[in-house]
Amino acid sequence: MADTDTDGGQQVRMQILAQFIRDMSFENVVAQKGLQGGEVSPEIQVQVSLDARRRPVDHQFEVITKYRVTSTNRNTQEVLFLLELEYGGIFHIEGIPEDQLHPFLLIECPRQLFPYVRRIVSDVTTDGGFPQLNLDVVDFLALYRQELSRRSEQPQMVS
Repeated sequence: MADTDTDGGQQVRMQILAQFIRDMSFENVVAQKGLQGGEVSPEIQVQVSLDARRRPVDHQFEVITKYRVTSTNRNTQEVLFLLELEYGGIFHIEGIPEDQLHPFLLIECPRQLFPYVRRIVSDVTTDGGFPQLNLDVVDFLALYRQELSRRSEQPQMVS
C-alpha cells in the first residue's frame, strides 16, 4: 500500500487490490482478407477512455481503462488490425478529499494500470503476427483536462 502525506498532513493510502481484463478483442484483418499487394506503411491510432465508480465496500473503487488501437495502411487506408481492450483495477483509496477524488481516480489510477496495458497490447499484437507495438505513455492529466473542457462546452440540459 502506498502512503504519502498531503499538504494538510493527511495520510493518503492507495492499494491496487486486483487487476483484470474485462473485455478484449483482436481482429487481424490482414489474415482474414489478405493484403492486396503494394507497400505497407502502418499508421497507428490509439483512443483512450476512462470510467470509475465507487464500489459497495468502503474506500474501494473500480477504474476501467478502455483502449481502441487501430492500425491502417497509410498508402491504402485499409485496416490491418483492430485491438479493443478494457482493463480494470480495484483500488483501496483513503485520505483523498472528496473534491479531489474524481481527478485522482481518472489520472493516478490509470497511470498505475498503464504498464500492464502496455504489455498486453505488445503481446497481443506480436502474437497476432505484427511487429511489437509499445504504446506511447498516455498523459492522463491532459486526457482528464480535455474531458473537462469537452463537458464544459456541451449545452446544459434544463429540466
